[in-house]
Amino acid sequence: MVFNQLNEMIQRVQQQEKCVFSFSSLSGNDNSEALPESIPSAPGTLPHFMEEPDDAYIIKSNPIVLRCKAMPAMQIFFKCNGEWVHQNEHVSEESMDETTGLKVREVFINVTRQQVEDFHGPEDYWCQCVAWSHLGTSKSRKASVRIAYLRKNFEQDPQGKEVPIEGMIVLHCRPPEGVPAAEVEWLKNEEPIDSNLDENIDTRADHNLIIRQARLSDSGNYTCMAANIVAKRRSMSATVVVYVDGNWEVWSEWSVCSPECEHLRVRECIAPPPRNGGKYCEGLSQESENCTEGLCIQDIETASDIALYSGLGAAVIAVAVLVVAVTLYRRSQSEYGVDVIDSSALTGGFQTFNFKTVRQGNSLLLNSSMQPDLTVSRTYSGPICLQDPMDKELMTESSLFNPLSDIKVKVQSSFMVSLGVTERAEYHGKAHSGTFPHGNNRAFGTIQARNKATYIQNLSSISTTSELKTTAIFGHLGGRLVVPNTGVSLLIPHGAIPEESSWEIYVAITQKESSLQPEGTDVLLGPEVTCGPSDLSVSTPFALTIPHCAEVNSEHWNIHLKKRTQQGKWEEVMSVEEETTSCYCLLDPYACHILLNSFGTYALIGEPISDCAVRQLKVAVFGCLSCNSLDYNLRVYCMDNTPCAFQEVVSDERLQGGQLLEEPKLLHFKGNTFSLQISVLDIPPFLWRIKPFTACQEVPFSRVWCSSQKPLHCAFSLERYTPATTQLSCKICVRQVKGHEQILQIQTSILENERETITFFAHDDSNFPAQMGPKAFKIPYSIRQRICATFDTPNAKGKDWQMLAQKNSINRNLSYFATQSSPSAVILDLWEARHQHDGDLDSLACALEEIGRTHSKISDITETEIEEPDFNYSRQNGL
Repeated sequence: MVFNQLNEMIQRVQQQEKCVFSFSSLSGNDNSEALPESIPSAPGTLPHFMEEPDDAYIIKSNPIVLRCKAMPAMQIFFKCNGEWVHQNEHVSEESMDETTGLKVREVFINVTRQQVEDFHGPEDYWCQCVAWSHLGTSKSRKASVRIAYLRKNFEQDPQGKEVPIEGMIVLHCRPPEGVPAAEVEWLKNEEPIDSNLDENIDTRADHNLIIRQARLSDSGNYTCMAANIVAKRRSMSATVVVYVDGNWEVWSEWSVCSPECEHLRVRECIAPPPRNGGKYCEGLSQESENCTEGLCIQDIETASDIALYSGLGAAVIAVAVLVVAVTLYRRSQSEYGVDVIDSSALTGGFQTFNFKTVRQGNSLLLNSSMQPDLTVSRTYSGPICLQDPMDKELMTESSLFNPLSDIKVKVQSSFMVSLGVTERAEYHGKAHSGTFPHGNNRAFGTIQARNKATYIQNLSSISTTSELKTTAIFGHLGGRLVVPNTGVSLLIPHGAIPEESSWEIYVAITQKESSLQPEGTDVLLGPEVTCGPSDLSVSTPFALTIPHCAEVNSEHWNIHLKKRTQQGKWEEVMSVEEETTSCYCLLDPYACHILLNSFGTYALIGEPISDCAVRQLKVAVFGCLSCNSLDYNLRVYCMDNTPCAFQEVVSDERLQGGQLLEEPKLLHFKGNTFSLQISVLDIPPFLWRIKPFTACQEVPFSRVWCSSQKPLHCAFSLERYTPATTQLSCKICVRQVKGHEQILQIQTSILENERETITFFAHDDSNFPAQMGPKAFKIPYSIRQRICATFDTPNAKGKDWQMLAQKNSINRNLSYFATQSSPSAVILDLWEARHQHDGDLDSLACALEEIGRTHSKISDITETEIEEPDFNYSRQNGL
């Protein structure tokens, strides 16, 4: 017994010596001072921890502090992941316990993000305190240290529902993965939901929202909010509609028996009425039965029937005689007794009409004796010629419609017939203002001489205003603005506008002469485009698309982007081939896509650096009858190959009554100083002749090359030998001397009702000038988020956003994307701008597959790891 007690005392002394040795080694100095003997301790008492280290989370790059407090203790040191923390990293404080008079020691250490990231072990990074006294040691609890984060994407967003009243609503929400785990809160119409105040709502079941019995007031937009110490995340909103199906009320009492021996009863669908899209009551709202009581008269005299039917017959005959008399009278008062079957009669100009009868007297269009309560129907044949466009405006606006404001005019236009629409449209009063059938920046499709593709020609709807403008209100979800059929568009990315903000944004094209006057041989390559308001700023770049007429080749062109200042001067923003981080320009064959951060007025200038620089011109031929019924005018236009330039020509031709005779063709006009020649060939002899000295016309190089946006045209006058000639066939040759040549084959009827319809626009986007939210984008938002999450983090193999850019033919000025918060998102915005018409998602999916990041499914990415997505899955789900 005594031996055992002595042995325990020896072991305690040895343990204390080991402790002193350990303190010396932790200090890093063999000559370190001995532990102070002045620290009192209670014999037989181990250190007691008054405060132990707590679990902690590192937020971003901020270090955390772990602390320990024990009494009595000679020393306290931290051990992390099984290794002692150096003494120099400890901060110690001493105090005296007022009750016992003993010294209290408190120690602090810092743990950094780098230390945690560098630790690779089977468990989390941990630390604990070890305190010494004369009796022995005590260890505190282990405190874990983790890096806090919260992913951006919800594992499951709530989905919208339509439920019947008193049905159960269950909205599922799986918040993004995070450390610590996110807490979930539900919002209804942006207001927090407190389930403690409503027993019908339960939000405690695994983050889901449960409404036990749906009420009409439960309809709304529900959002799942996830938050931890790092960030807050919002799910996609889910729209819940609580509907009510109608239930019939009880039948009413039967009515009194009528003279027809029937009585009725009715009921209404109001118990309750259908609401919020609920079904209407099925069945009849009225029932009838035969009856033989009350007012019912069983026997109807035959004489009464005969008298009734005789009266009706006499009335019909009288009405027929009256209609015939009125018709004859109206015809005697009018100049022509025919029906309007062509809408061109309403617009005037050099149009083709067929007159069935011709009488002398006042003009039909100025005839104010017609009664406004009758329906006007007239048909015209033959040419109507007006000497001045102003006369045409007076005819259509004042003379035709104003005196007859109440007349109902039935119109069957040749345009409608060409579309296969045979039902007549009715126009009341004044003609509607026109809209633009604009062009597109794509090349025209091929059509054969007799089997031309359906091109839409509607010259009467072309506007003549000096500015084309589209305006819409956008919010945080972004959208797209398009100036219809001009090739000009503006893409506002998702997130460019702050949340809970709405901006009215516009994009406009100046049709008048541009204030930008190029110097020397420089060329204005496209329209002058303004987007604004100019005082707004976006958080991510928007994409502005401007069509151009240059044949893209960096060896022949140096193309610059210029911006107009508030003082009206033009300054250079960048050269397309320049490396800059202020903006980005991507040249496609027919358009330039520009990523910008500020609104304003922009234009593209081309500086030719060799004689081989090519300006692409569109050649179009229009024709119309002259005032002399035997003459026919041909007008050949050479304009920039942009939809805006062609639109201006169409607008001018509308005023002159011109008709497009052949599909426009592309001419490559080189900057080699050689002139342009336009000639009319193969005119049928004995049917047509061309006026002397007009068969061939030559235009100097400078007039073609430096014509700015003003279209160039040459006019030819043909004369037929007899009015019986209605068909015209010839060739129009347009060639640059020592350059490219195009021949347009003209084969048409000079009579409008026999002329084949030719179109000039490959894409028609006039129906959707503004699109807001997800429908404006080709890539689904969820897929877009996963692509960005995958490619925004650099990879040692190089398979990051730079590879994404390369696969989308973006090989220049990558430093611009490197400065963006999400390079992949900006690259996808550029893809959206380039593919607004085709939306070729399959090609994008193929490009992603080539990069080689395949996995079982598209997964999210944290701040510290990258998981590889399954792009095969993406293609099956719309990408």
